[in-house]
Amino acid sequence: MNTDIVTEKIIGCAYTVSNTLGVGFLEKVYENALLIELEKHGLKTKNQKALSVFYAGQVVGEYVADLIIEEKVVVELKAVKSFQPIHQAQLLNYLKATGIHTGLLLNFGTSRLGIKRMVLGNKLATDEHR
Repeated sequence: MNTDIVTEKIIGCAYTVSNTLGVGFLEKVYENALLIELEKHGLKTKNQKALSVFYAGQVVGEYVADLIIEEKVVVELKAVKSFQPIHQAQLLNYLKATGIHTGLLLNFGTSRLGIKRMVLGNKLATDEHR
């Protein structure tokens, strides 16, 4: 399955969760609900995936990515009033640490699902939908 199809399915599942649950829950609630939706749609999902950052062959940091879908897309969930630059930096670091080129920031903290797609390549590309 190509990355565009995977991201399209993830976004569709996120809309279903957002429309069903609305605003006001903690991030973990949205993560658990999204896992259920993604599995219903047959997507292979890893949640709370530990990531190591290496420098000079040694681990210098540990992070945890919310979701990795089909080994093609890193998904970072938020339940905040708005995306902040630190959220984009966090996802960018997860992309670098995993070697995965496509990431989605999903914000369930507003009345309308916030979506930011980031693609790691020669030049970082971002698309924001609200």
